[in-house]
Amino acid sequence: MKFPIYFDNAATTACDKRALDAMLPYFTETFGNPGSRNHAYGWESEAAVDQARQSIAKLIGAQPKEIIFTSGSTEGNNLAIKGAATMYAKKGAGEKGRGHIIAAMHEHKATLDPCKRLAKDGFDVTFLEPRADGLITKDMVEGAMRDDTILVSIMWANNELGTINEVPEIGKLCHDRGVVLHTDATQWVGKMPTDVERDNIDLMTFSGHKMYGPKGVGAIYVRRRRPRIRLTAQIEGGGQERGIRSGTLNVTGIVGLGKAAELAYEEMEKDQQHTLKLRKKLEDTLQEKLEHTQVNGHADRRLPHITNISFGFVEGEGLMMAIKDIACSSGSACTSASLEPSYVLKALGIGDDLAHSSLRLSLSKWTTEEEVDFAIEKITWAVNHLRNLSPLYDMFKEGIDISKIEWQSH
Repeated sequence: MKFPIYFDNAATTACDKRALDAMLPYFTETFGNPGSRNHAYGWESEAAVDQARQSIAKLIGAQPKEIIFTSGSTEGNNLAIKGAATMYAKKGAGEKGRGHIIAAMHEHKATLDPCKRLAKDGFDVTFLEPRADGLITKDMVEGAMRDDTILVSIMWANNELGTINEVPEIGKLCHDRGVVLHTDATQWVGKMPTDVERDNIDLMTFSGHKMYGPKGVGAIYVRRRRPRIRLTAQIEGGGQERGIRSGTLNVTGIVGLGKAAELAYEEMEKDQQHTLKLRKKLEDTLQEKLEHTQVNGHADRRLPHITNISFGFVEGEGLMMAIKDIACSSGSACTSASLEPSYVLKALGIGDDLAHSSLRLSLSKWTTEEEVDFAIEKITWAVNHLRNLSPLYDMFKEGIDISKIEWQSH
């Protein structure tokens, strides 16, 4: 095994060597700008982009013209949310005058922050509180809808919990009400079967580096018919990508994303079975070996490759230090510099103590059973070691109700 072993695939996956091999010629040999329509260098690059667009469209059940390339999901979410909100703003409608948007409290920051920006710009935004199991349901969205609702943005699967929201059902509701649905599918696409027609999706964002492709490239699906969705451009310039996203295309990245999509289409079921088997072993064995351990999120409606586990009576930073041979996280990679407990876990009603002592362990198609066995052994040792040092754990074992202790400061 290579140390530290890598259990942080929700933050990024390694690029599949087959995707890298597909990319290499476009750095030094076929290096033309696809916008150069006057010579063979440009034509070859344009053809490579078109092929990647077709592979990505096939993976998600879309048409090639519905794929718009971006630098990744953060840009894609900004484009989808701000672009749709400003395009469909209802002048004079709503409490603040521009229309109503629905999102969830435990979305990724790449959704929360654009929504907060729109709230400052005059839109009325409702942030739904998830159920205790992390789910956002169709009924919750329906209960929040108003006559002036113009946009719903609900992630397909949560990046910290792996919980799967009722996105197809929410999409059907939105279509019945004439409301645009956007879903951040960053953890979903390439890992789970997707058909944007069947699943009632209007706008969907995803990134290459979450599905064994390169970093710095992603795409947004924009529905073209029944209904046709229009977006206000957020980056303007050369008019690339049908004027929705200007800028010279990242041909090498796009080729890599296209190849990753092709591989995902062919190998998805096998990869699902592999990661689900290992995830269940990891969860079941840790819960058998360690009392006061809980898996966060819905028991069944979860992605096969992500688990989030809380260990009672353990100090979070001490736990991360004790398992430095395992590369994992205590939350989203985008907020890991913060010492605050995960806002996702807090949105579920989990207390600061448990939220601080939680690990997100995310697997890949290359994770081995040997690595899982090592993680189980290392985490079990670390938790037991830290609990042996914890006076709170001693008090708990003696039957003292810690929640009723009145602490005094001096």
